[in-house]
Amino acid sequence: MKTLLRALPDVVRLVARLATDPVLPRGAKIALAAAAVYLMSPIDLIPDFVPFVGYLDDALVAAVVLDGVLNFVDRGVVLRYWPGSPESLDRLARAARLLAIWVPRRLKARVFASR
Repeated sequence: MKTLLRALPDVVRLVARLATDPVLPRGAKIALAAAAVYLMSPIDLIPDFVPFVGYLDDALVAAVVLDGVLNFVDRGVVLRYWPGSPESLDRLARAARLLAIWVPRRLKARVFASR
């Protein structure tokens, strides 16, 4: 979780840059937009004013989308927009995968790898 929080500024830059890339599959762009809307919305499944647990749904949504992007979008495209090192991207991918393990891999593949 700390890895994801530390990388947040880089992740925001990555997502903003990926959203404008014509190579990124349409499903991935829709997932990125939906996650951005959910994360910015004041309405959550678990209200943010509930200590610790309130931000858990936001962290899980971010981890699922990040896991999908990092594991199903062409690595060259992701590295083109990643402001850090490839090793830092690998650490981030492992952390996101741990948090997003409850989402079936085939569902993420369908959303992020489709054309």
